Amino acid sequence: MTSTMIVVTVFALTLALSLLLPKLVKPLLVRLGIMDVPNERSSHERPVIRGVGLAVLIAMAAGYLAGLLSLTGASDWGLLLVVTVASLASGVLGLGEDLRGVSVPVRSAALLLIGGVAAVALIWPSWSTGAATFGWGGPFDRSELPLWVLLLLVVYAVLFISSYINVANFMDGLNGISGFHAVIAGLTFAAVGHVTEMTWLGVAGVVIAAGFLGFLPYNLTKPGAFLGDVGSYLLGGAVAVTSFAALMAGVPMLATIGPMVIYFGDVGVTLVRRVRAGYKWDEPHKEHTYQRIQQLGYSHTTASAIAGLCTAATSALGLVSLWVDGWWQLGLLALGFVVLGIYLALPRLLSRGRSTNL
Repeated sequence: MTSTMIVVTVFALTLALSLLLPKLVKPLLVRLGIMDVPNERSSHERPVIRGVGLAVLIAMAAGYLAGLLSLTGASDWGLLLVVTVASLASGVLGLGEDLRGVSVPVRSAALLLIGGVAAVALIWPSWSTGAATFGWGGPFDRSELPLWVLLLLVVYAVLFISSYINVANFMDGLNGISGFHAVIAGLTFAAVGHVTEMTWLGVAGVVIAAGFLGFLPYNLTKPGAFLGDVGSYLLGGAVAVTSFAALMAGVPMLATIGPMVIYFGDVGVTLVRRVRAGYKWDEPHKEHTYQRIQQLGYSHTTASAIAGLCTAATSALGLVSLWVDGWWQLGLLALGFVVLGIYLALPRLLSRGRSTNL
């Protein structure tokens, strides 16, 4: 089976399951009483079933398994195995949060453990014959790096992966936003995998995209359904681990982080703004950029689409980095920050526009 056939088959299988499984999972969630009741963080006004991300988790598990059974190269298989285990572990942690709740210390320890195990497995040279590259100065061979550099890389990976799982959870506040993000990020990774001829990355990308694409119709139509923590943790873990695995396999950094710029920027700037204003960073709120756009009177779908379009723009800039180097890479990085700046300024710009029209 060719690489293209493997990727297409995995996409079709994952999408079919993600479209079917919510119908089977929703009655179970209703019996368990897993409902999302509106609170200070909510942008909805009535209770909605949450935890439907369990269906996405099962669909993605099947997609990953199909990919693992199809790959023959030890390097491809090993990289996809790490992505699979870490992604599904993130979703299982979120499922525990949905079902019974998980204390902050236990949740934090679990996130660090997921990030740590994934980091060590991906940085260990035997997992990949590729050499990582940050886009400047060419690739580097991990086997020749001193121990202290490898340890710093592990620390970076742990913080990168664990923090993005939290970021995805914070950003899951409007209908459509997580689904759009997953589809864009997954297709971006799949495109990178196609260009770089990394079949494992193509598989990992389409599993993310198809898994959440099948959920979108349930999320965007009445009576509605929410991913719950199982879905948002799964999304954050899958995107972050796939991104770092791609970096360790030799993909330029800008191509690996393009889909994550808007999410990281929104959460980071919002938390800094709140801390400077004297609020506790972990207090419930509705001050993220995407929430402020929705509060101007735009629908959930429109506000989510705006965030998705900005993510698509930064992802496209990351893809361009596959064909350029040197100063061009710095230029793409600068353009990425411009897109982020425009996104963060949209609540102010859109409110002025509406005031002018009035």
